[in-house]
Amino acid sequence: MAKARISIGTWAYLFNQTEPTNDFHTILHKLQDLGYDGVELGSFGPHPSPATHPTRKSREKLKKEIADHGLALSGIAVDLWAFKTPGVSILDEIPAAYTTAFLGWCAFASDLDAKTIRVDTVLSPDYFSTEEGKKVGEKAGMDRFVGVWDKCSKIAADFGLNVCWEFEPGFVFNKPSEILAIVDGVRAKGNSNFGVLYDTCHAHMCAAIGANHQGGKELLPGGALELLTKLKGKITHVHVIDSDGSLNEHNTSTHNPFGTGHLKFDELVPAIQAAGVPNDWWCVDLCFWPDAWQVTADSKKFLDKLRDKYAAA
Repeated sequence: MAKARISIGTWAYLFNQTEPTNDFHTILHKLQDLGYDGVELGSFGPHPSPATHPTRKSREKLKKEIADHGLALSGIAVDLWAFKTPGVSILDEIPAAYTTAFLGWCAFASDLDAKTIRVDTVLSPDYFSTEEGKKVGEKAGMDRFVGVWDKCSKIAADFGLNVCWEFEPGFVFNKPSEILAIVDGVRAKGNSNFGVLYDTCHAHMCAAIGANHQGGKELLPGGALELLTKLKGKITHVHVIDSDGSLNEHNTSTHNPFGTGHLKFDELVPAIQAAGVPNDWWCVDLCFWPDAWQVTADSKKFLDKLRDKYAAA
């Protein structure tokens, strides 16, 4: 039986919070007290990034700070969201700005001993309906994503990193067939370190609800579980959280606390454990959930029960 470690993303304590937790040390201390195994770094805003920790010495200190709290780094989500304007777009034929920024974050992640780095498609789900998007074209756009992530995957491989693409209804290419086409396209170029970030909530919204699907909904009868089966062997990271089938005010999945949504974790968790994910992390994703600290302890308790049942040490 595969083991599992439980972490949580730091972005939960920044977005939609009455009082954001800007101090990274405070997050580490609280997660240690709650018995989490790890933390997943949202490397943006006030939290650690290449800008706040530009030297090897500063990164060694940060790495030690995480370890001193009994935590490991389950992954890193990086700030590449600026690359959606003309001249620096991920859809530029030669996206030098994007790949250069990605290179810097790979070095940062490697210095912290992270093993997984997250990317997304940056652009809105209706991008190819806009005047700018029409000039590129949907097929050419998908080809360019495959091309740039081919380059990024090879950069990441030099640092011993896996790349995970977090598909979601808030960004372009969120239909099951599109998700498979992109991950297969990048991996076909020799990038076994590239795969999807399987977020249980996003998977439900993309496969069972068809949220923000363009040009008609494309649903899978088996929903999130069927999509998981189709992605077996192509998943490089996992986020776990519930879903009530709704979009939030940011036009992406509502990350409902466990037990307040519709997902059947007794079906999903065994399938996740059998999906060939190259790490043992279950990362809680409470992105945009108000007062995230109020449900952080209960999230750990919920997953502890599932771990005892399906992923005991």
